[in-house]
Amino acid sequence: MKRVVTAGTFDLLHPGHYETLKFAKNLGDELIVIIARDKTVEKIKGRRPVIPEEQRRIMVEALKPVDKAILGSLTNKLEPIIKLKPDIIVLGPDQKTYDVKKLKKELLKYGLNCKVVKYDKYTNCPFHSSYDIVKEIVKRWCSKEIE
Repeated sequence: MKRVVTAGTFDLLHPGHYETLKFAKNLGDELIVIIARDKTVEKIKGRRPVIPEEQRRIMVEALKPVDKAILGSLTNKLEPIIKLKPDIIVLGPDQKTYDVKKLKKELLKYGLNCKVVKYDKYTNCPFHSSYDIVKEIVKRWCSKEIE
């Protein structure tokens, strides 16, 4: 059985999330998604997610390609991967925390030699990011433009 792992914020779900998850699931038998913790998102993106972490986890786990969704670690972002020992890790198109080579090198320190794949198709649709969804809501409800 081939285990695939991917990770992300998955704040306001959009087609790009689904396409990445579908791609990841097609690489193996089991797809586990690591959901970034609220504090981690705030540290990386400079803002808290709109949707709380447990609610994001529940919603992602409900998606058809996903077998299980778990919350990430607050201390070591690789901790869940080390525990799960996946065969394949999928990085999403907007993943900026790691690149393929850096991640593979880091995983070797923990004795993991899994395949790392970058899904580089960016779904082109009107609201292809959580931030774009937020901007549209502000524009429609508050009549304000935000950058």
